[in-house]
Formats: sequence, structure tokens, C-alpha cells
Amino acid sequence: MAERENEMMEELEEEIIELVDENGDVVKFKLIDVVEYKGVKYVLLLAAEENADVAEDEIAIFILNEKQETLDIIEDDALLEEVYEYYCNTASEDDN
Repeated sequence: MAERENEMMEELEEEIIELVDENGDVVKFKLIDVVEYKGVKYVLLLAAEENADVAEDEIAIFILNEKQETLDIIEDDALLEEVYEYYCNTASEDDN
């Protein structure tokens, strides 16, 4: 189990991640970070190319579902804000 988790994390650490949207189109993202917040892992991505769904400077945040090996959409705007704020706080701590 831990070996599979390590493989999955290595895949996420690569430069570009390709996701398939609801229309079946491939959308490329750059991995910013993977953070654990309240016991759940979240993946923070930045669009790697122009995209109609995500602005160039907009961070997309997904839940990392390790059992199903998927990135799950977060519907709760408040949770998105919490995770983003947590990331900003931890990133600024790492800079110091």
C-alpha cells in the first residue's frame, strides 16, 4: 500500500499533469503542491496552457483520492478558501 502511495506521489511530482474534463478534452496543469489539511490530501494545480474553464493565474484545488487514484472536485467554496489559505500560510512559513 505504501509503495503504491509513493508511486502516485512521484507521478504527481512531475512537471505537467493532464486531466480530462467533462467534455473529454485533455487539460494540462502544472503541479504547485500537495498539502494535507485536516487529514485530507489536496492537490493544487495551475493551468499550463490557455483553458476556457480555468484562468491562467487561477489555482485549481482537488481532493487527492488515493484509493481510486483520482482527483476529486471540491464543491464547497468555503473549503476551497480554507485549503488555499492553509497552503498560503504553510508556503510562507517554508520561505522563512
